[in-house]
Amino acid sequence: MPSFERESKRIVIAGASSLLGAELKSLLEESRFAGWDLRLVDEELAAGTLTEAGGEPAVIQPVEEGSFERARLVFFTGSPEFTRVNLAAARASGATLFDLSGGSLGEKETRLWHPRAEVKLEKGPNYAVLSAPATVAVALLDALNTVGLYRLGLIFFRPVSEAGRRGIEELESQTSQLLSVQSTGQAVFDTQVAFGMLNRYGAASRENLSAIRARICAEVSPLVGKRGVLPSIQIVHAPVFYGYTFAALAETASVTTRAKLAEVCQDAGFLIWKDADGPLGNLSAEDSTMHLELPEGNPPQAGAWWSWGAVDNIKLPAANAVKLAEKLMP
Repeated sequence: MPSFERESKRIVIAGASSLLGAELKSLLEESRFAGWDLRLVDEELAAGTLTEAGGEPAVIQPVEEGSFERARLVFFTGSPEFTRVNLAAARASGATLFDLSGGSLGEKETRLWHPRAEVKLEKGPNYAVLSAPATVAVALLDALNTVGLYRLGLIFFRPVSEAGRRGIEELESQTSQLLSVQSTGQAVFDTQVAFGMLNRYGAASRENLSAIRARICAEVSPLVGKRGVLPSIQIVHAPVFYGYTFAALAETASVTTRAKLAEVCQDAGFLIWKDADGPLGNLSAEDSTMHLELPEGNPPQAGAWWSWGAVDNIKLPAANAVKLAEKLMP
């Protein structure tokens, strides 16, 4: 029997202590899944963390035999490694799986999903919900393909919240330590991340910008298809807490106008940032909307456009995961 026809109303959030897990839990409690049985599990180090679910105190549990039993929906929001370790057990439960970690990419049963993709009610597929940068890339391809896209380059500026709460705490402590002329702690990034841009982290860090770029490419490449252009993507560390910002260079085969670009990008899901809104920075992306500011005036050369944008790295994938789950429920 397909998982969406079962009577169970149990949802398992695997990776519940993460920022993504916390945001997802909050959104689920405000959605049509309010009142469902939320089971919160995570790695051993996070087990025992006190939180709340459905307005009641709750404790995050370690993954054990039976953790996914009778689950109807399972969301993976932790590390990719954690997802890979527990993927088989989650599948065995018969639940519909939603992977926000990237851990199931490349698996035969995994289906990539983004907001403009069609969804068919089927038994057994695992859905990989695109990361915020990949969602931006696919949306830009959808938009610009309508005006004859020839080439697309994207530089994403990664916030420390992508490394979780420990990443946020390390940037915060490094900032205060440097201002006090003290030596900085580097447990998470193995290098100074405050007050500077970086093309990579220290050798001892578990955070790897090349691996992040590889994940984004693995999410985008299979979806290029009729979009026709494989974008060039680069990831750079930015000393900010939340929100990806990005710069995009698009070259079109024909000359187009700023008004036309605004139209097609808006149709693809972007909120076009206006001059009157002020500067667009990472703190401006405090919702699940993709923000895009188009270049002023005429491009420097015919068919070439630079654009600047921002997107919340936590809220966007969490909102998309809930949106997909709602689509799959009859």
